[in-house]
Amino acid sequence: MVIIMKVILLQDIQGKGKKGQILDVSDGYARNFLFPRKMATEASADALNAIKLQDEAKRHRVELERKEAEELSRRLKGMSVKVYAKAGSGGRLFGAITAKEISEALKAQHGVEIDKHKLVLDEPIKSFGTYEVKAKLYPEISGTVYVVVAEV
Repeated sequence: MVIIMKVILLQDIQGKGKKGQILDVSDGYARNFLFPRKMATEASADALNAIKLQDEAKRHRVELERKEAEELSRRLKGMSVKVYAKAGSGGRLFGAITAKEISEALKAQHGVEIDKHKLVLDEPIKSFGTYEVKAKLYPEISGTVYVVVAEV
């Protein structure tokens, strides 16, 4: 006779389930394999409540991040930032303007912090002028920053 036990997975297990999922497994599998390797815990009332609280906290954190991204997207509308660079002959820059430089200029000029990895440059900026740079702030939420490249 096989005794069945309810467990909560603490990590993804290939072929069984994802982290946080509640499964019915045999008692021996749980006690001899899952528990010693810290892959699962018994589905007690306390454990279920802890999982529920973690899920609520995660949902709340995701909602806050989404609202912050939407607010930042609204603030970026029509915002332009000036980046200064040295130039060689023919109006070409020495090097290129990078996302890091744009991020630093946004922080210095407008107090807006955007991670350099969120700024999307189609191609490196290598000449003077005004460029439109897209900022991917959150999945499905983006903003546009106008970058004006001027000579020092």
